Amino acid sequence: MTVGHRHNGRMARVLVGVSGGIAAYKACELVRLFVKAGHEPIPLVTPVAERFVAARTFAALARRPLNEDPYPHLERADLLVVAPCTANTLAKLARGLADNVLTEAALAHPGPILVAPAMSPRMWSHPAVHENARLLAEQGADLIGPDEGETAEGELGVGRMAEPEEIFARAQQLLARAHELDGVRVLVTAGGTREPLDAVRFLGNRSSGRMGVAVAVEAARRGADVTLLAANLAVPVPPGMETVATPTADDLAREALARAGSADLVVMAAAVADYRPAEVRTDKRPKDTSNWTVELEPTTDVLAALGELPANGRVLVGFAAETGEDGIARAREKLERKRANLLVFNDVSREDVGFDAPDNEVVLITRTEERRIGKAPKREVAAAILDEAHRLLREANGRPGE
Repeated sequence: MTVGHRHNGRMARVLVGVSGGIAAYKACELVRLFVKAGHEPIPLVTPVAERFVAARTFAALARRPLNEDPYPHLERADLLVVAPCTANTLAKLARGLADNVLTEAALAHPGPILVAPAMSPRMWSHPAVHENARLLAEQGADLIGPDEGETAEGELGVGRMAEPEEIFARAQQLLARAHELDGVRVLVTAGGTREPLDAVRFLGNRSSGRMGVAVAVEAARRGADVTLLAANLAVPVPPGMETVATPTADDLAREALARAGSADLVVMAAAVADYRPAEVRTDKRPKDTSNWTVELEPTTDVLAALGELPANGRVLVGFAAETGEDGIARAREKLERKRANLLVFNDVSREDVGFDAPDNEVVLITRTEERRIGKAPKREVAAAILDEAHRLLREANGRPGE
């Protein structure tokens, strides 16, 4: 395992995708900023974008001979930036289409992607555009902007491309994280288990799996070798990682305990049932007018079982889905009792965060401190969780200062 490997300011190879829109002229400044910082930008200019700015202009700014490589989209790169990203290109990226050098690059690029949408406010407000943006974010892309202001067409509203300096600053952040988990084996659980009552009915919960999937995607973006234990996900399974179906608490316990020994980081984001029916009917119980009394028995406490294993430098992250004012106190007690290194507390009594919501608001609890993460999209919360987990990994492996 390699813990703590960062970009460390070295030259990065950055694919700069430019799609067709008046904001294409701003991409010239973005390329210049990458060159000034010592990086190697490789412009990928779509045919429509060339109607606004010639490809030779970008080649000159990037200090690369024009048409130096007939297959620039196949270059191995640390980051792909798409700025501007039109509504058309956004749809192609979200749906996996590949009809030009930029969209081909997006499918071939295994690393982080930063997308800066730019379009008229009326286009940005269309539900289809927002759905494409959501899909792209769930696939692991970072979106920056669009900003509010006056567009080239003279409209006021949200649709302006983020400024090149802002895009460059976000790109630098992504480059700093791009390789920090190289060589790290990460096991993530996501979703909610379902415990059968009879042949068709089950006891379950409202977990969609969004939070766990966001953690898995973010870990993969940082270079980790990720295995996802998926319990009845309501969101798409992310590509590029080993995924194992674990529909019941028993399934999840079996797979987690079998795989934890070879993992460096275990993130238990799934909502695992605490109880299951003591008896399960093999047929469907017919409906009648009588009561149905069901006896429940406890399931395996997977987090506690993992906490009992020899750590050997492994970091264990648990989640505490609590309700009520004393929820954080219970989360602190859970951290100690189950021997976890990090507990992620979230209040599931709120409808705007937590279970089956796109956003979350959590408190990160370790044995020495607490840090509140305000309401944000789950991919941003996932990044904060992995920042803390990475710090704990470095400490556990004797490299706290990196």
